[in-house]
Amino acid sequence: MLSEMFRFADVPLSLSGMTRISGKRVFLRAPSMEDWPEWAELRARSRAFLTPWEPTWPDDSLGRDHFRRRLRQQVREWRAGEAYGLFIFLNEGRRLVGGINLSNVRRGVAQTASIGYWMGQPYAGQGLMTDALRALLPFAFDDLRLHRLEAACLPHNEPSKGVLAKVGFHEEGLARQYLRINGHWADHLLFALLRADYDAMLRSGG
Repeated sequence: MLSEMFRFADVPLSLSGMTRISGKRVFLRAPSMEDWPEWAELRARSRAFLTPWEPTWPDDSLGRDHFRRRLRQQVREWRAGEAYGLFIFLNEGRRLVGGINLSNVRRGVAQTASIGYWMGQPYAGQGLMTDALRALLPFAFDDLRLHRLEAACLPHNEPSKGVLAKVGFHEEGLARQYLRINGHWADHLLFALLRADYDAMLRSGG
């Protein structure tokens, strides 16, 4: 089980002991401070590409101190079982290409989490996010034992809708002014994947 691999040393800026989650063309792992230069460079190159789909970037969004604060928060969230931030790397060359966040984990009667993701512009449109999301499913459903994964995207974001459909998510409706994106409250389409959907895909070999 992956739960035996996701253990932490008592250090402030590390998710040490993290064994990578492997996909066909990419692998996922928790970020570390050593990733900051590559992350900042990729985000800077992709800024115009990403801006229409993301919350407004803080002025210091690519700085080392900002990355350090993000990492500290992710370590706290991971340890509390509230969220799991992961970077996406190519298997070949181990280059950073994007990220996935499994956030807002709700236990009790919900057993649900939300998925968000981004892909650097040089690597978009190559099927890498589809591979990364598929690789994440066993961790979400088998290790974390979630019942439901939720995702949301802007109605005109055709690439994101296509990725979610390929992975098996079902569109469930429109949420008005759901998230503040690029400075504006924006409607979003809501998607979900249930444990039962995941089990059916496994049985069908999908």
